[in-house]
Amino acid sequence: MIDRMSFGVTLAGLLTLLGGWPSAPTLSRGQAGASQYTAAAPEPRPPTAWLHNDPADSLYRAAREALDRRDYRRAADLFAQVHARFPRSGYAADAFYWRAFALYRTGGTAQLRAALAALDAQRDRFPKAATRGDARALAGRIQGALARQGDPEAAAWVAEAAQDVARQPTPPTPPSPPSPGMPAAPPTPPTPPTGGEERCGDDENDTKLAALNALQQMDDDRARPILRRVLARRDAPSVCLRRKAVFLIAQESAEGTEDILLETARNDPDSEVREQSVFWLSQVGTERAVGALDSILRGSKDPAIQDKAVFALSQHGSERAMQALRTYAERPDLSAELREKAIFWIGQSGGARNEAYLRSLYGRLKDESLRDKVLFSVSQAGGAENGRWLLGIARDGGQPLELRKKALFWAGQGDASMADLAGLYASMPGRDMREQLIFVYSQRDEPAAVDKLLDIAKRDPDLELRKKALFWLGQSDDPRAAKALQDIIEQP
Repeated sequence: MIDRMSFGVTLAGLLTLLGGWPSAPTLSRGQAGASQYTAAAPEPRPPTAWLHNDPADSLYRAAREALDRRDYRRAADLFAQVHARFPRSGYAADAFYWRAFALYRTGGTAQLRAALAALDAQRDRFPKAATRGDARALAGRIQGALARQGDPEAAAWVAEAAQDVARQPTPPTPPSPPSPGMPAAPPTPPTPPTGGEERCGDDENDTKLAALNALQQMDDDRARPILRRVLARRDAPSVCLRRKAVFLIAQESAEGTEDILLETARNDPDSEVREQSVFWLSQVGTERAVGALDSILRGSKDPAIQDKAVFALSQHGSERAMQALRTYAERPDLSAELREKAIFWIGQSGGARNEAYLRSLYGRLKDESLRDKVLFSVSQAGGAENGRWLLGIARDGGQPLELRKKALFWAGQGDASMADLAGLYASMPGRDMREQLIFVYSQRDEPAAVDKLLDIAKRDPDLELRKKALFWLGQSDDPRAAKALQDIIEQP
């Protein structure tokens, strides 16, 4: 059976996938990546020492080792010595950043202020440092940490930065028309669109994301209207901010969260923002969220959104959510693909009621692909009752042959007893179904399965079926199978 937990997503993984929390920097030789550290990602590390003749090389190595050990106080002191003692060292520029990071991880008010001072010094002395992008994002997180500790200046910075996130960008000034008699300049080719990760790597967005997160941790009531204004934006540069805002809105328990996510799922121009809104509706856990998901399924024409809504309903766990899935599984006006997914997730949700529903649904369906999905879903549930039902489908001569064969296969893979399977051979009309039974026996581990194959190989009047049984005996590890094959080969 498919393990339902294999479909689960850890919160840390979701934060990275959704673009709301950038992953830790991947640092190459001599250069630090431009991204943020979070608790959901591995601890960022300075690059391995690469300037072996540099006077600060040994000091840098010691600082890096201290940071690896999470001895942040010593790391901060050693990185400070790098730029204090060897200001012209190739390590000096980024040492300011790594000192600030170590101080930030220490966490005291004095250390946080010293970290900001180190970042200011890097900006003034090394404006082209490889870590300058990381430095801007780190400064935003430090301001948020200071604000949470009651620093009024930091709190003002966070509030202003968060307000700035919600502001629409100023429209560009239209170009002046060409002078009379002068040919117009050719238009500049548009920049090809990039994916979400590239858009979200922007340094300014990193700072704004940090401000959004810090403001919400400080004051939910102040953050909520700003988040709503962010989600109301429709300009392309705000895509990453809207993705983060969707996540932050979903973490609140305030009334109206479902309405905001529903509005975003319906109207945001970015497909990923819409899909994330649908996902987070599944995590809100209220009956209103189920109603919102049901509304999305009824109103959306976007297959990707419909797919996400079906999955979201399956994760909700309530009876109302399950009933919504059952309704969609039966709707003839929906695509077969969407109905198949509803059937699959009903089966994965488990429970005697869902299993009984799927068994009853089979006879009401006309589409063979949907019936096939029901057979699979019932087989995944396991249990003797489901096994007997599958065998009943296999025996039913009124069913399509391929569905009977699949029912037989899934019964053999599930909890149907070997005794029931062995007894079925004599009463099963038609070579196709008997051949399928021989294959099912070959997939079982019990000695009784080998016994049945041996009996067929020796006594079945159909030569082709005897050959099939011999073939599968040849694949068996049972020593009796090898002996039987040897006897047949050696018989006069």
